[in-house]
Amino acid sequence: MSRIASCFATLKSKNRKALIPYIMAGDPAPEVTVPLLHAIVAAGADLIELGLPFSDPMADGPVIALAAERALAAGTSTFHAIDMVAEFRQTNTTTPIVLMGYLNPIEIIGYEAFAARAAQAGVDGLLLVDLPPEEAGELGNILVKHEIDPIFLLAPTTTDARIEHVVKAARGYVYYVSLKGVTGSSALDTDEVARRIRTIKQKTDLPIGVGFGIHDRQTAQAVGVAADGVIVGTVLVRAFAENNVTEAQAKIVAKVQELRLALDDLK
Repeated sequence: MSRIASCFATLKSKNRKALIPYIMAGDPAPEVTVPLLHAIVAAGADLIELGLPFSDPMADGPVIALAAERALAAGTSTFHAIDMVAEFRQTNTTTPIVLMGYLNPIEIIGYEAFAARAAQAGVDGLLLVDLPPEEAGELGNILVKHEIDPIFLLAPTTTDARIEHVVKAARGYVYYVSLKGVTGSSALDTDEVARRIRTIKQKTDLPIGVGFGIHDRQTAQAVGVAADGVIVGTVLVRAFAENNVTEAQAKIVAKVQELRLALDDLK
């Protein structure tokens, strides 16, 4: 059983929801990331999405786009992000880590070279925003060979027929984008999210993680009632834009703790 599957199975047995924070690798400096990974695990994260900095992030709002710019300016590459996972794995061998980014850097590295290095580092999943399953055949097969779960997105506009197609290609969990917009958007209709999750669950046994628009106790609980996992990014990443490193880390840890308590109150 993969780390991701084991994580969700353990949570399900305890009637708990997964808290999945997102942070950008190398933001605001490479040496910040690994200690922050450990800190948010201690604060209650069950699984972590680690952003791969990219210069043209089409699905990200301004907060995460600027985080990518800070990380790139600090010299962070895709290889550096993978090395951060390897360093994290020296002392944490249980918390799943999913790399989240865009296809272009992976194309440049080469599918096999990327997957082999990521697997050796202890990466558990890969979510590429601009790679639909129809075009993921070669990379998807290579990822599976290296025991890395290919994770795909579903949106509010995804048809029922396409949901069936996407979930057949997915592993680990399915990422449901809760609204029409970029990361950090706020127009979250939780009733509609719950309805869509019920539809998706009729077509797959994979866990459903919901992201975009979740930023506080209320939105986490409203989504957590129906979802298997709650994904939160912008409200965490924003801390580095508004505070010095020490203050930002403290705010991120406090927010993760807040959301952990909110989800645990659903039990």
